[in-house]
Amino acid sequence: MVDMNRKLSEFLTYLASLPDDSNQRIPPLNVLSKQLGISIATLREQLEEARSLGIVEVKPKVGIRKLPYDFSAALKPGLNYALRSGCISYEQFADLRKHLETVYFVEAAQTLNVQTIERLEELVQSAFLCIQKFPGKVPVKVHREFHLLIYKHLNNQYLDGILDAFWEVYHLSGLEVYPDFTYVERVWQYHARIVEQLRNRNYSAGLSLLIEHMDLVNQREKPVQRLSFE
Repeated sequence: MVDMNRKLSEFLTYLASLPDDSNQRIPPLNVLSKQLGISIATLREQLEEARSLGIVEVKPKVGIRKLPYDFSAALKPGLNYALRSGCISYEQFADLRKHLETVYFVEAAQTLNVQTIERLEELVQSAFLCIQKFPGKVPVKVHREFHLLIYKHLNNQYLDGILDAFWEVYHLSGLEVYPDFTYVERVWQYHARIVEQLRNRNYSAGLSLLIEHMDLVNQREKPVQRLSFE
């Protein structure tokens, strides 16, 4: 059997050994360095690595606290760098997201209960209210929640993490800035039709609508570039 711990730093190995629901206080660095057999300088570097992965938080007078693992939080720093450096493009990550959502759609749709479908309908209504206001407002958070909610009941943390990270990439790429409201309204018309098919359990029809609506992005105006995740 492969020893997974050998690929982790001493501090990450220590964190991995703690229960996920642990409320115990992590010792100060001077105590922990002796316990782990590494220098405080090395421990500080490993602590910063853990913070960048969203595994711990450090607060004055509180100290170090282990956080629940969030795959999306671990992805975002690397995605931020990759997009800013040009190593990968928005289009590549968007294509991955499109394939994941379409492949999992029918399976996810079958897990939706009445309450979740009602929530999806509420999101659609909320979005149209935002769009129809004067001046109009883009329902950015509602859009994000709508898509993520469809897949939540699969309880697949890898899928949830990648799909959640996509919306950070979407934001970073400027695709929510200075929108064409005709385009935005068309998107939400598709969303309304998708929910209708979900309620009627016409999953293949819902999938077809999802694919059509994702292809709308090719018709929208050039995005405004953002500089970093917020």
